[in-house]
Amino acid sequence: MRALKINGGQVLNGTINASGSKNAALPMMAAAILTDSPIRLRRVPDLQDVRSMSRLLELLGVSVSRPEGGIIDLQATSLPQSPLAPYELVRTMRASVLVLAPLLVRYGQAAVSLPGGCAIGARPIDQHLKALEALGAQISVREGYVHASVRQLTGARICFDMPTVGGTENALMAAAGARGESVIENAAREPEISALAELLRTMGADISGDGSGTIQVQGNDALAGADATVIADRIEAGTYLLAGAATRGSVRVQGATASHLDALLTKLRDIGARVNVDEAGIEVDAVSADLRPQDVRTAPFPGFATDLQAQWMSLMATVDGSAEVIETIFENRFMHVPELQRMGADVRVQGSVAVIRGGAPLSGAPVMATDLRASAGLVIAGLAANGTTDVLRIYHLQRGYELLDEKLKTLGADVQMYDRDATVPRIEDDISTAVTT
Repeated sequence: MRALKINGGQVLNGTINASGSKNAALPMMAAAILTDSPIRLRRVPDLQDVRSMSRLLELLGVSVSRPEGGIIDLQATSLPQSPLAPYELVRTMRASVLVLAPLLVRYGQAAVSLPGGCAIGARPIDQHLKALEALGAQISVREGYVHASVRQLTGARICFDMPTVGGTENALMAAAGARGESVIENAAREPEISALAELLRTMGADISGDGSGTIQVQGNDALAGADATVIADRIEAGTYLLAGAATRGSVRVQGATASHLDALLTKLRDIGARVNVDEAGIEVDAVSADLRPQDVRTAPFPGFATDLQAQWMSLMATVDGSAEVIETIFENRFMHVPELQRMGADVRVQGSVAVIRGGAPLSGAPVMATDLRASAGLVIAGLAANGTTDVLRIYHLQRGYELLDEKLKTLGADVQMYDRDATVPRIEDDISTAVTT
């Protein structure tokens, strides 16, 4: 099993390029099912989740090829009459459920496995199913699978009980291929929603309001092919900017979009870091900065992203004083705290609130990743710590961070990916694999 060795104490300085967004690329790939014309996506990151989605689409009859780095060509010309997304694939990547709406649009039926458990908390898909039922689909859940069928999806008003990114994406794709007009209310506002909407517009759907809580869609039952570029990964960019601040360095992420990170950049300015933004990217400079603690409360976009919470906590562990992190999205997203405590961080958790009393030096230690973003938080702590940190179960990171070790080395980090000795007992392997964003 792969692990990441970090010899901490190096100040990160330099420039890296932003990768394409995993969370934008996956629904865009699923949207290829909506048409039999070719779809070309550019700046697609080379990640495990992208490979998993590619395998699922190939199983469903979509041709998938990567003619060169960052480009994926997809064409759905031979989908099966009874399309099935099996548990074996869906359980490894929750975004697999995004094939449900396109399959309904294209073939009028689908069977998709329920995603199963998630380490960071409950993430049911009831809102996805509510949206499809509003558009006319007949849905039943049997033996762990969602079975859906429809003669013709018809435009309708969809009102979510709460904003849901995946639910909004499934609703958007279904409405794009439905007959008539749909209105999606209480829609998620994340940039990845607008990225999908832009692709669907290129394919021939009439969509407005994405980025707000209400989206209008005029469907098109003859959607065409498209050539689109995936937006920059805001969570990856935020992670490297936070790593720069935690090591008191200066890091620039070329290609990152500042408007996608307003909440984080505001907090970085509040703690005393210098933030420079231009059309080409974002720079955070904490060299010689006297950083001060700052509380955060996670919230749906445009609030502070839950996917940056663990990374922020690691930064606060390096800052003198006390800060609170309030998690409002997922109930189990403090699983990295015991690992930070192993490194000397003073963190106390009560319910949805974590209190960090920072400033004491962190020390390197073997730590175990529990999910994708927790892993990133542990990497930041290791970079800021004295001594050596081994981050185990690195496959979590490989689901969401393209060329992580190479980018960190470009910034001056002393890191190395390695294969653990097969003779070493792997206690962490006894813990079931977590599937998270």
